[in-house]
Amino acid sequence: MNSAVERHPPKTQTIQVNGLSFFVETRGNPEGEPVLFIMGLGAQMTLWPEALLNAYADAGYRVIRFDNRDIGLSSQVKARLSGHPLAAMARYRLGLPLAAPYTLHDMARDACGILDGLDITRAHIVGVSMGGMISQILAGDHPSRVRSATLIMTSTNSPRLQLPKLQLIVKLAGVGAKGHDEEAVVNRSLAFWKTIQGTVHPTPLQEVQERLRSDFRRSYHPAGILRQTRAILATGSLSSITRRIRAPTTIIHGTADPLVRPGAAKQLQYLVPHARLQLISGMGHDLPEPVLHEIAKSGLAMMASV
Repeated sequence: MNSAVERHPPKTQTIQVNGLSFFVETRGNPEGEPVLFIMGLGAQMTLWPEALLNAYADAGYRVIRFDNRDIGLSSQVKARLSGHPLAAMARYRLGLPLAAPYTLHDMARDACGILDGLDITRAHIVGVSMGGMISQILAGDHPSRVRSATLIMTSTNSPRLQLPKLQLIVKLAGVGAKGHDEEAVVNRSLAFWKTIQGTVHPTPLQEVQERLRSDFRRSYHPAGILRQTRAILATGSLSSITRRIRAPTTIIHGTADPLVRPGAAKQLQYLVPHARLQLISGMGHDLPEPVLHEIAKSGLAMMASV
């Protein structure tokens, strides 16, 4: 039998939400229960592995992914940032207010608007990293829109959580980044990828490099990445929102994640006591092919019980 993707190939469209244009792709069974995939900081929707998306499509779901605001083929927000990135990080760590063009709450409203544009009332949500934070806001503040939540390598964004190593913070802030041509960007991104990928199932670097080149040619907006970073810092802790999550929830995290430490997943489980926590040995802050079946199996099992 042909797969759901072959029967229902991916279709793309643009949806207008909150004065912005969002690039959206759907695949799988158009009559199936919808699953909205929300990507993380600075990452285009193309970072979702095809094998993972197809596992959900082949299970009969209507699979939806999109470029967040300020990334990929969705709209850029025309706004300048004030203050040094490291100073913004310091204010976040101290719990002080921080000005930003938008916050993760606005990005959660983007997701709701995309569902509206597709005439979807409720959906299963799968969020990774920053997308997992947005998913928490959806499940906590917009519960009528969320059928279930799968939170992958994410956190409550609490400033009290263990920080990544300083080297990673500096790279995330864009400090010292030089050159915006393809070679400079690919080499810089490849070096960053090496520091965050897992220890047990590292993706072959040639494969990573090819994807980075493809993404650069698709879209490159470094200012948008900085604005997304500021949105995370300005949002602050989501703990009070996370406590309100009542939808069935699965938390998936790698034991070797150097960016969002595994302790963040344990805090999530404490705040969402009905959630199932799955730690994947050796997985870092990436989605390597050997663990995709395990991730899909865990998420699909929960969704099937809803």
